[in-house]
Amino acid sequence: MNEEMKFEVRLTAKELWLFSMYHANSGIMGLFNLLFTLAALFLLVFRWGDLTVAYRFLMFGCALIFTVLQPLLLYGKVRRQAQNPAMQQPMYLTFHKNGLKVEQRDQEAEFTWEQMGRMDKKWSMTVLYMDRVHAYLLPKKVLGDQEEKFFAMAKEHLPKEQRKGF
Repeated sequence: MNEEMKFEVRLTAKELWLFSMYHANSGIMGLFNLLFTLAALFLLVFRWGDLTVAYRFLMFGCALIFTVLQPLLLYGKVRRQAQNPAMQQPMYLTFHKNGLKVEQRDQEAEFTWEQMGRMDKKWSMTVLYMDRVHAYLLPKKVLGDQEEKFFAMAKEHLPKEQRKGF
C-alpha cells in the first residue's frame, strides 16, 4: 500500500473533552474513580438510615465528584483550550509509507512509523500517541470513508503491540 492519506483536523471542545475523559477515567485512576463512586452510592443506598444528614450530603457529594464535577471541570478547561487561536487553525496529518507529516500554519514535522509510540482506536476517535506527552487526535468524522484504508495502513506499518482497538 503506497498511497498517502491526508486528513484535515479541526478539533472541537467536545472532541478535546472526550479525549480528556478517556485519560481521566482510564487505567488505575479510572478504576479508583469507579470504586470510589460505587462505594459512596453503596453507603448512600444501603446505610441511609444509619447516616446523619451531614454524612448523607457528604456521600451524595462523593458520588457526584467523578460523575458530574470532574466532567464539568474538564469541559470548562478544554472549552478555554479550544478557543486558543492555535487550536482554531486546521492541522493536516498526512500518513504515507514512510510515516507521518504534520502541518499547521507555517510549521511542519515529519515522523517515521518507528518514531510513533502507540495508536488507540476509541469509539469516537483514534489517538496517535507519539510519547507520554504528545498525541494527535483523529476524530471519526475526519477519517470518514477512508477509515478502513487508514487502519489497514496502520496495521501494515505498526507492530501489534503498538496498536489498540483494531
